[in-house]
Amino acid sequence: MKLTKQNSIEKTNQVYDAIVIGGGAAGLSAGIYLQRYLLSSLIIDKGKARSVWMQELHNYLGLPPDTPGKTLLKQGKEHYLTLGGDLLNAYVEEVTDEGETFLVRVKVGRTNSIYVEFRAKYIIAASGIIDHLPALEKMQNVFDYAGYNLHVCLLCDGYEMQDKKVGVFASSESAAQVAFSLGWFTPYITVFTQGLFNVSYELRQKLNEHGYFLVETPVKQFLGENHQMSGVELEDGSVVNLEAGLISMGSRYHSDYLQSIDLEYLGGNLVTDKMGRTSHPRVFSLGDLKVGMNQVVVAAADGALSATQIWRDIRRQTGAKRNLDRLAA
Repeated sequence: MKLTKQNSIEKTNQVYDAIVIGGGAAGLSAGIYLQRYLLSSLIIDKGKARSVWMQELHNYLGLPPDTPGKTLLKQGKEHYLTLGGDLLNAYVEEVTDEGETFLVRVKVGRTNSIYVEFRAKYIIAASGIIDHLPALEKMQNVFDYAGYNLHVCLLCDGYEMQDKKVGVFASSESAAQVAFSLGWFTPYITVFTQGLFNVSYELRQKLNEHGYFLVETPVKQFLGENHQMSGVELEDGSVVNLEAGLISMGSRYHSDYLQSIDLEYLGGNLVTDKMGRTSHPRVFSLGDLKVGMNQVVVAAADGALSATQIWRDIRRQTGAKRNLDRLAA
């Protein structure tokens, strides 16, 4: 059921088997598998999945290569709802461990908001990350190209930059190191520091040895048309022609709502086992939020694994009780 401000309160007395936080590929996959296992689930989606940035999926098995990320998510939500799952567009503010259940406090609506509390036996954190973008005076100038030929993921889009003139937009020396991995796909690389950090002698030497260019003047704006970036104009008025870009400026991890729960992290990522279970036995983490590869196909697999493990846990706890209850009814 699609929940709203009006009917979400009706679900506050229910204890879900699992609440999934995040409606991207990982969260939707988890929700679909939970429902297929005849478990009760609620997906709470803030509506900012990283997949929305993907204008064309060129690496997802079985889908036409021009499939937008938005289409994948739309179809996933429709599939989930047909299986009887609950879906709410809202923002999770806090998750509290009550012992046998978790209390999930949710803000519903950007204006005239209401606050609703839900409970579940398990939590699946699939709220992902958001990439930091170059901070220009006119941010729309960045949004015009991000997700087209201005990329944020080398693993996802390295192939798309094959033998092209690529600008790497870095926020630190460590972030600039991605240029050397990108060199597998193209030798035509320019690293832009945007004036955000000082470049060491060692990095200058390494860039020079690889034949890469270094630009330390801040970027004023991206150039191009029809969402295809063709270069950048620098603050001194000079222009650098490019055919693609790779942003390497770090990310923000959407997991603040888990602060009250003692979990193991590696950097900003949650540490999990192979099934997605965190250091808390009833909290799972999927997709970009956990340690591992940032790929849509991997995120979808994460969802299947976590839901399967939760089903196994519940089966062990209840045995054949579910079928006995059905027979008694």
